[in-house]
Amino acid sequence: MAATRTAHTVWNGGLFEGSGNTTLDSSGLGTYAVTWKARTEQAEGKTSPEELIAAAHSACFSMAFSNMLAQAGHTPEEVHTKADVTFKPGTGITGSHLTVNARIPGISEEEFQKIAGEAKVGCPVSGALASIDITLDATLAAS
Repeated sequence: MAATRTAHTVWNGGLFEGSGNTTLDSSGLGTYAVTWKARTEQAEGKTSPEELIAAAHSACFSMAFSNMLAQAGHTPEEVHTKADVTFKPGTGITGSHLTVNARIPGISEEEFQKIAGEAKVGCPVSGALASIDITLDATLAAS
């Protein structure tokens, strides 16, 4: 069954001096201020499309990785994933770097790295971002 999630943005003014608000409609979790400055300089309490993509990518990877681990017979104690999405003005979004640190009892380093790599490719958000470079650093923490 397909699921559709919705968000909307209202923008006022030109790109560089204007501002907007992005609302997460499906979840009702909130409305977040967005500006060009938050996208290219300091966030100063506002968000950007890249930060929202980073949130989606880190959550998606964590979910895909946990599922693949379960299919291999492993239950993670914790999967901590950070996504760094890079935006270059004039070029666009150029990459997403995933950093995962996980505690998974009974898994070898080799199997951990293999499944992490498969999750990087298999995560639906990675698929949506296929036109950019996606990199991964995965660290298996002691349980």
